[in-house]
Amino acid sequence: MKLDELKPAMPKTARKRVGRGVGSGLGKTSGKGHKGQNARSGGGVRPGFEGGQMPLFRRIPKRGFKNINSKEYTEVTLAMLENLENGTEVTVDSLLELGMIKKANDGIVVLGNGELTKKLTVKAARVTKSAEAKIVAAGGKVEVV
Repeated sequence: MKLDELKPAMPKTARKRVGRGVGSGLGKTSGKGHKGQNARSGGGVRPGFEGGQMPLFRRIPKRGFKNINSKEYTEVTLAMLENLENGTEVTVDSLLELGMIKKANDGIVVLGNGELTKKLTVKAARVTKSAEAKIVAAGGKVEVV
């Protein structure tokens, strides 16, 4: 295959050339009909407009609320921390650097899922009781920052 043999995957349709004479089928009014709101330049209605009828997004009741003070933590399990080397200091920055988490959000929360045999120093925003117990039992330290 050569560069000059490449063809587009889908056949391209020619763009609509409006206002190019009566023979084109899109001459004079350019397919917009006679007068009216949609025939005008800049005419038409906004998305969701229903001709003055109460639009759907206003007819449907609002549900729930968003707590502006809520915090979103990135979850880290003990099974994930088991892959680290002995004596490692676990922080948000170190986990981001290693690629274990993609985003820090409002900090990390360490969950007690899995087993831990390594001696680690964990610095996190939150640590569950079960996770803390397992880290301390393995000879590590827990620090809430």
